[in-house]
Amino acid sequence: MIPAQNSPTGEGAPPRFRLLSALSYCAPLLVNGIVLPFFPVWLAGHSFSDHEIGVILAVPMVVRVLVAPVVAMIADRTKERADVLLWSGGLSLLTAVALYWTTTFWPVFIVFTLQGATFAPYVPVVESIVISGVRRWGLDYGSMRVWGSIAFIVSTLVGGELINQWGGGMVLPIMMFGFIMTVLMAIFCPRIGPTRRRGQPIDLPAATGSGLREPHLLLLLIGVAVQQSSHAVLNAFSSIYWHHLGFSGTEVGLLWSAGVASEVTVFFLSKRLSRRFDAWTLIRFGCAVSVCRWILFPMNTGFAGFFLLQCFHGFTYAFVHTGVQRRIVATVQETQESSAQGAYFFYVGMAMALMTLASGYLYAWLGVVSYYVMAVVAFAGLGLVIFAYYLQPQRLVSGGKTKEAA
Repeated sequence: MIPAQNSPTGEGAPPRFRLLSALSYCAPLLVNGIVLPFFPVWLAGHSFSDHEIGVILAVPMVVRVLVAPVVAMIADRTKERADVLLWSGGLSLLTAVALYWTTTFWPVFIVFTLQGATFAPYVPVVESIVISGVRRWGLDYGSMRVWGSIAFIVSTLVGGELINQWGGGMVLPIMMFGFIMTVLMAIFCPRIGPTRRRGQPIDLPAATGSGLREPHLLLLLIGVAVQQSSHAVLNAFSSIYWHHLGFSGTEVGLLWSAGVASEVTVFFLSKRLSRRFDAWTLIRFGCAVSVCRWILFPMNTGFAGFFLLQCFHGFTYAFVHTGVQRRIVATVQETQESSAQGAYFFYVGMAMALMTLASGYLYAWLGVVSYYVMAVVAFAGLGLVIFAYYLQPQRLVSGGKTKEAA
């Protein structure tokens, strides 16, 4: 185990921690860069209906969010959290291979659901290891997280071009390559020992209160989960919608990459943004932009218009995600880190699963008008976030100004 040192500049961090943590983010998001935009296209290519696509995408999400918190709590109690990643990546690779022999509803449903369960803990455990680096050595979260977003962009662009050239059959080979990378990165992921109670960086407040039992944190996670679930129609049907509008696979890949590129920009600037704006401001602004984004999305504004709307993803996802991570650091101890990430993953995943299931029916019934429903959902999430802000016990009003942590 590498001895931890407390440094606000990250000087005491193990030399390879930043590099290996960044690469550990790359592997799972390489997979997501194919599965998220193009697996629905693969399903549509096998003549699945909108209802069936919604069910196939939604049920694994439910399984995923039930499995992830349990495995995350187990990871908190292991000597090396990174060992969990090896099992997760290896079993997920087997499910990707199994998809080669599935082309009808029930086999695809069962195998993809198993994949949701086995892959569930990968990102939360990587997230917890990186946040431990933030706590112990004052490292910049965004500078490590950003490389996962870059991997997503590369995966989406390459995948879009391959699918444009050889069709939807390329989805599975690229997916399998991504899972092979998750296994390799699990082997090289940083081993920093078990979680600890000490090691807060100077520029972040020490976690106080009852951690995961704090009402404002729980309500914040639920509010963000509702807001994030408003992306369900985008995730499930935007690629199909854009194909119907005549966009090529390469153009669809570019549109997805534009969204993630905006994430990259936010993560690169996250340290500067966090110094200028508190976590609550980032979260509230991202939720508000979500409402505007979904109101505009049903309008056929052409490639340039959709490209601009996709750039809003930096606000609707990255602003919100960065703010939540800072609130988690400010509220829970490191010994609860994987559990906190698992809870965050659970709430977001469960809300997303339910909304994805609903989106299959909404899209079949309303078509692109479904995005107006998503605007209402995002507005509800914003309301819960604002309520959570006023539940904070540490808020002190003095001289007409509000003081808050993170």
